[in-house]
Amino acid sequence: MPKALVECVPNFSEARRPRVVEAIMEAVQSVPGVILLDRHSDLDHNRTVLTFVGEPQPVAEAAFRAIAKAAELIDLNQHRGEHPRIGATDVVPFVPIRGVTMQECAELARQLGKRVGEELGIPVYLYEEAATRPERKNLENLRRGEYEGLKTEIETNPERQPDFGPAKLGSAGATVIGARPFLIAYNIYLTTDDVSIAKKIAKVIRHSSGGLRFVKALGLSVEGRAQVSMNLTDFRQTAIHTVQEMVRREAARYGVGIHHSELVGLIPQDALIDSAVWYLQLDQFEPEQILERRLEAALSETSTPEAGNAFLDELAAPTPTPGGGSAAAFSAAAAAALVGMVARLTLGKKKYAPVQERMQAIAQQADGLCQRMKSAVARDAQAFEAVMNALRMPKESAQEQQARQEALRAATLQAASVPLEVVRGAVEALQLAAEVIDHGNLNAISDGGSAAAQAQAALRGAALNVRINLQGLEDAATTEKMLDELTKLEAQAKTLWERVKTSLKERANLDVG
Repeated sequence: MPKALVECVPNFSEARRPRVVEAIMEAVQSVPGVILLDRHSDLDHNRTVLTFVGEPQPVAEAAFRAIAKAAELIDLNQHRGEHPRIGATDVVPFVPIRGVTMQECAELARQLGKRVGEELGIPVYLYEEAATRPERKNLENLRRGEYEGLKTEIETNPERQPDFGPAKLGSAGATVIGARPFLIAYNIYLTTDDVSIAKKIAKVIRHSSGGLRFVKALGLSVEGRAQVSMNLTDFRQTAIHTVQEMVRREAARYGVGIHHSELVGLIPQDALIDSAVWYLQLDQFEPEQILERRLEAALSETSTPEAGNAFLDELAAPTPTPGGGSAAAFSAAAAAALVGMVARLTLGKKKYAPVQERMQAIAQQADGLCQRMKSAVARDAQAFEAVMNALRMPKESAQEQQARQEALRAATLQAASVPLEVVRGAVEALQLAAEVIDHGNLNAISDGGSAAAQAQAALRGAALNVRINLQGLEDAATTEKMLDELTKLEAQAKTLWERVKTSLKERANLDVG
């Protein structure tokens, strides 16, 4: 399974011509390593939503190919549907799943937007976490006036100038590209065909009109029935059952009820569990009570952690690599993994409701850090091997001596740079550990303490490798700069460690030396 995993959920303005949708799906699937998870087509909306995942660059390539194919086959001048839209490919969000930060997804969006604008000649607007202006974060602001209205405004109104591509719409319209957290697309159908009721309910529940936070809503007519069409942008803050019951209450004011509801695309398991627990009034429920989760955990415990065992076997072998630097990186990765665990054990608990958003962010940051530190395990060994290879280079002639000296300098610099990167990662892990110890699930506070201890060990081990390798570097200016950074990082870590000890004592009466 890929170390870094990104989800892409593009929306295309077509559902009534299956061959067109299939051609777009084929474009996505033509990229190796990209997995198409889901397709949802709505005939009334005349809109198709695809969900695919993979490593960042392949996913971006699949998105580009899909945008190009949609531009070739969809003419917005002929398109009609209930859902607002400005483009053949209307919106392309990237969602970090594992080993990728939101910032990295935002950069992926910018890269794709630039390419689409330059190579396909399609105007591109960046939104959510990739937005270039505050007013462009919200998708509804960019869709104002839809394709027909944007046709004129893009050429006459400076506020509607695209971020990339020409200030002119062709038959493919414009595309909105960005990065955002996981979103649940959720529709509720009412027991009436009166769309005005759906619009009134949507106005009451959506955040922009003073309703529920993290809810976007429209009232539409779909299949002859009034529909409240919604995007839930943070189900941990505003749960599905909260939305469902508010719609039910508002509908009752007009003498109607809920006929049925539907999901568009995929939904996290935790979102369904939260609503099931709420409706069933399961007091003191724990996710580990779910049979499938307990079974998965049990099977995982009985499986052999081959990769970890192989690394430890290599570490014990009578060879120079992997050595202390790789071990330090491994400890930093373990620290980050433990931080992620504590953060996730805090999520979904009513007692810790005020810190839910921050814990979600910590979990994602810890995942990315863990992947970077795991990468450093191998890179540290490679850097030392490069030093050994440089030392073995011939040195008979002046030319050979110069080549050897240059290779040795570059390899030594890298051998010091990788453990310095691990020191930075260890301090980052220590900072995150301090946060989960301060505010996370008290039942897992010792795990947070273990994460901090692992980070401390990683920092000290990596710092030794920085210093020993810098002894062989003749560039005094570079050596001084790196040692200065190392000293500052060590001082920062010392302050964080004192914070960790204080918090462990105050929250759990745990003494740490």
